[in-house]
Amino acid sequence: MKPEKTQSGTRLVALMVTLVLFSPLAIDIYLPALPAMAETFAVDATRVQDTVTWFMFSLGLGQLLAGPLADRFGRRPIALGGVSIYALSAAMAYWAQTLDLLLVARLLQGFGACATSVAAFAAVRDSFGPERSGRMISYLNGAICFIPALAPLLGSWLTHEFGWRSNFSFMAGFALVAGTFLAVFFKETRPAETKADGVLFSAERYMSVLREPVFLFHATLCMLSMAVILAYVTSAPVWLMVEQGQSMGQFTMWFGVNAVLNILACMVAPKYMDKFGTRNTLNLGLLMLIGSGAAMLVLSSIHQAWAFMVPIFMSSFGFAFVLGSAAGKALAPFGDRAGTAAALLGLFQMSGAGMMVSLTQRLDLTPPMLLTLQMWLLVPGLLILWSKLGRRWHAVATTS
Repeated sequence: MKPEKTQSGTRLVALMVTLVLFSPLAIDIYLPALPAMAETFAVDATRVQDTVTWFMFSLGLGQLLAGPLADRFGRRPIALGGVSIYALSAAMAYWAQTLDLLLVARLLQGFGACATSVAAFAAVRDSFGPERSGRMISYLNGAICFIPALAPLLGSWLTHEFGWRSNFSFMAGFALVAGTFLAVFFKETRPAETKADGVLFSAERYMSVLREPVFLFHATLCMLSMAVILAYVTSAPVWLMVEQGQSMGQFTMWFGVNAVLNILACMVAPKYMDKFGTRNTLNLGLLMLIGSGAAMLVLSSIHQAWAFMVPIFMSSFGFAFVLGSAAGKALAPFGDRAGTAAALLGLFQMSGAGMMVSLTQRLDLTPPMLLTLQMWLLVPGLLILWSKLGRRWHAVATTS
């Protein structure tokens, strides 16, 4: 029995969008408040940026637990459990009186968000199959890009009116409302043939996915492209508001424009894939990201907001094209292990990107140089894609 017959496609998409909103909301809403948080705790801005990278790290790492649990017990209970953890940790962040306690709360919140993410992407793979899932993932990415467009506006208002802690009380309230919606309408999508081994967390479960070069290649591309976006969202508030003298409203405007372009890119990517194929889409996306790095380097001597944001605008299209074509391909070979494969993809995409950015931020590079480095790390991936090996890996990814 296919899940689409048990719940309408429109309702399923609405539910999946709700599930994937938790992660971007936990990052984007409080970005305008980062300078105020650094002032409250009397720490360097880099320390406060760790509230984002710690969240991203647990968002990926926790999926190693959430993925097998989703395959064993189903997508619905994992989603609802994740929402509960998210709400409680948001409340903990609201009450935190030290940066260390706030970091612990963010680490826990990442574990909650990872469960909702795994449930969403596994349900997409359950419901739409190996080929259509890539397109649906791209549409979902487009839908959730409304969060970067709107959340900083809300976060700016909340911070201005009620202080930076109100961003976390809003997250807790959102979790309560969204959790109620999911509890009422989200029906199980896990296929009956999903593997549920006696040993839940055996190494073999993960190795069976990691041994697949199709997965490794595309998951690594997802990780590297996500690192570009993460380096941007963690560096932009301080670079634009502190170094470039932009107001909170101006920063929100720049961030919102980029989010709108990201929405457009995520809507265009599936159409491009339908017309030209996933390989050409991936190739173009990589070229756009690498070209964005070159533009960032050329414009780095111009200390104005537009010189930083124009290459970011370009990279938004590259990111959408890479993620839309690579994520579906990474999951394609694993119809019976969608939860575990989605978990490992999340580990690469979130924890891997989080660790990369956290480490490179300690190199004492300016944000433009940091972004250039992150974008140019995709050069080897493009060269592999052009090779015989890359053509073989990408070609077999359509099998299920």
